Amino acid sequence: VRKTVTEALMPYKERVRTITYDNGREFADHQGMANDLEARIYFAHPYASWERGLNENTNGLIRQYFPKQQALNTVTNAQIKHALDKLNHRPRKTLGFRTPHEFFSKTKTSLTVALRS
Repeated sequence: VRKTVTEALMPYKERVRTITYDNGREFADHQGMANDLEARIYFAHPYASWERGLNENTNGLIRQYFPKQQALNTVTNAQIKHALDKLNHRPRKTLGFRTPHEFFSKTKTSLTVALRS
């Protein structure tokens, strides 16, 4: 898991400030991931899904495209891309009703300008 998470987040390292884990065994090397990404780590308490609200909300949104009963090995890359595009262009209250795509693009532009100044 460490290698996969680190590789996925490394291009965004300057934006990854914190990571909140659940208590699964797959995060046994949590400190290594935190060191790789220079991020602070937190753990949610068992059975306290409200401590990971964004994650739980996102899971619900994903389930609109892939219901819990659906076998994930039947999902195509095209279906995943479609759901990803839809979710990234859906306005979010927590982002001031901007989409994740808009927010991410603006932040990326701001960082680029700041680095060039």
